[in-house]
Amino acid sequence: MGLLQTSVAVFGLVLCGLLGLSSSQAMAETPADEEEIRQYIADELQKNLPQIPINEIQNSPIKGLYEVIVGNDQRVFITSGADYFVAGELYQLTPEGLVNLTLAQRGSLGRAERIAAINPADKITFSPDKPKASITVFTDVDCGYCRKLHREMGSYLAAGIEVSYLAYPRAGIDSDSYHKMVSVWCADDSKDAMTRLKSGQSVASGDCENPVAEQYQLGVDFAVRGTPAIILESGELVSGYYPAAELAQKLGL
Repeated sequence: MGLLQTSVAVFGLVLCGLLGLSSSQAMAETPADEEEIRQYIADELQKNLPQIPINEIQNSPIKGLYEVIVGNDQRVFITSGADYFVAGELYQLTPEGLVNLTLAQRGSLGRAERIAAINPADKITFSPDKPKASITVFTDVDCGYCRKLHREMGSYLAAGIEVSYLAYPRAGIDSDSYHKMVSVWCADDSKDAMTRLKSGQSVASGDCENPVAEQYQLGVDFAVRGTPAIILESGELVSGYYPAAELAQKLGL
């Protein structure tokens, strides 16, 4: 029996029996804050399943359902009350067809290789004097958490983290955010233009041959569902904003 099958069997025993919480009891005790919910889930699983290594707990594309990464990159989905879970792969129906989100999240679609193939000139890169690690971030200039990440750029650089931006206008091609990002990539000083827009300032409209649409499509291929979406050097996709210190720890710095 493989790790996933073992994990599923143990999860089934505990969460459906030994945990001993009814849905109403669990939901009544579940905190409202996102970080507290993840900690609550971790505490409940650790209390009842100390033999199962929990690598990470993160939001899933389904509201109220969290993705728990256990063991060797195996994944299960659990409710915020830690009272129900689903083992298996998560799919999304799109106009382009069926997308296996679990497979995409594991990095099995060659993300690292496709990121490495991008012309460095097509990225907007903030680099420390002596980089210790690099990340690639799908970003949107109108995204609140993207702006929060950018405000911490000095802390990322101080930690030795090189940050390369790719464009992912969440509203899609030909949206207002899309045109703003085209202006950033076409600016004489793209880094300054990026900083200005993420600071709530304006930049001159511009147009040129640019990679914004291509990068947006790459994000779609990678099953990016929100920004910021961070791609590690391994190809792992990490969704959401991470403070510099927390990201540095995740990168082993």
